[in-house]
Amino acid sequence: MSAGINFCSAPSELRITDMRFVDIDGAPKRCTLLKIMTNQGIEGYGEIRDAASKTYALMLKSRILGKNPCNVDKIFRKIKQFGGHSRQGGGVSGIEIALWDLAGKAYGVPLYQLLGGRFRDEVRLYCDTDVEGRHTGRDMGYALKKRMEMGFTFLKMDLGIGLLLDQPGTLNAPLGYIEEMKKYAPHILNVQGGSVTADMVRHQKSYQIVTTPHPMTGIHITEKGLDYLENYVEEVRDVIGYEVPLAIDHFGHVCVEDCIRFARRMEKYNIAWMEDMVPWIYTDQMVRLKNSTTIPVCTGEDIYLKEGFETLIKTGAVSIIHPDILTCGGALELKKIGDIAAENGVAVAIHMAESPVACMAAVHVAAAMQYVLALEFHSVDVPWWSDIVKGLPKPLIQNGFIKVPEKPGLGIDGLNEEVIREHINPNIPGYFEPTDEWNTEFSNDRIWS
Repeated sequence: MSAGINFCSAPSELRITDMRFVDIDGAPKRCTLLKIMTNQGIEGYGEIRDAASKTYALMLKSRILGKNPCNVDKIFRKIKQFGGHSRQGGGVSGIEIALWDLAGKAYGVPLYQLLGGRFRDEVRLYCDTDVEGRHTGRDMGYALKKRMEMGFTFLKMDLGIGLLLDQPGTLNAPLGYIEEMKKYAPHILNVQGGSVTADMVRHQKSYQIVTTPHPMTGIHITEKGLDYLENYVEEVRDVIGYEVPLAIDHFGHVCVEDCIRFARRMEKYNIAWMEDMVPWIYTDQMVRLKNSTTIPVCTGEDIYLKEGFETLIKTGAVSIIHPDILTCGGALELKKIGDIAAENGVAVAIHMAESPVACMAAVHVAAAMQYVLALEFHSVDVPWWSDIVKGLPKPLIQNGFIKVPEKPGLGIDGLNEEVIREHINPNIPGYFEPTDEWNTEFSNDRIWS
């Protein structure tokens, strides 16, 4: 018998009794694992996406206590109003995944079976690759080549204006503005390791910068800058060849006109897709970009619920959608998003930069979707990543694929406490501590009169 799975469960009598959390650092980013406990001793595991507050899930605890977790859709419809785009969807999505894990364990079937069965026995991964510090396109090419030697058949790299920071005459902006962004908002420039921090949000100038969308920054790329980026990609292709798909991400906060200029330069290098070039909320700009280039346009990791994807798909704004299971609303919502895409001739790649818990949930949904290009993998350089959970094959990734598990629920036997304790976020200590103070949190949740 697998640990945590009760094959003598009485699903109709199953009830949620508790929900607890542990915060991990570096898997590959900060993430929060959640555990939903029941009156029959079955535990379901979920996850909150990197850099999202677990408060988004804690506030929902009182709304799910005492409920039968097998009624996943019913509970989801009760709590989905408390999610939002980007990291604000983390609480709802993480809980939804844990509910499916519980339902699968209660009935003794894998998650993909609860979603209607599977279309494939294994799921292709695309490998996202970073190179730290100053480097050339040739350096990136060799890093990607190593991924190919590991068996990965689909690649992605960062390519953006961060590469131009030390190249005079390549960027144009109000004098002093780029220096301010280096200090207060490095992620806007696509500086390696740059991300929004709590200190940035608290600082007035930081807040002004991090909340400035791409078209409003005033940053432009010069022809010299475009020459540099084109040479970088040419060097990458010289190393890895033209046979392997190569996607690009993290371009930086520039206007759509500059994105179009850049895209036209890149067309000859057979780019699989360019990702999040402009904010997804600007549908007209997405349409304009897509209609101006032959490179597939991709977005979606920050969109909560299927309606946002449907708008982009039906207005012709995307060639590829890129939902994240921990943002979009969870497993069933991701399946619905995939169905909308398939019905409208749009491809799906699944964003995933999380722990094995969310990874395996995404694998099940990818198996249950009719069409899927690939699932992201961002943890090649984290040697303990797959050891966070128990019961998965070793190695988990073989020849660039993950085999779809046959075990109930997500297909994991439990968490590896020893490994997790070694990597607990020092700023958020504790291992599944009680959360009783959230048991009776209340508001009138009705959204109509």
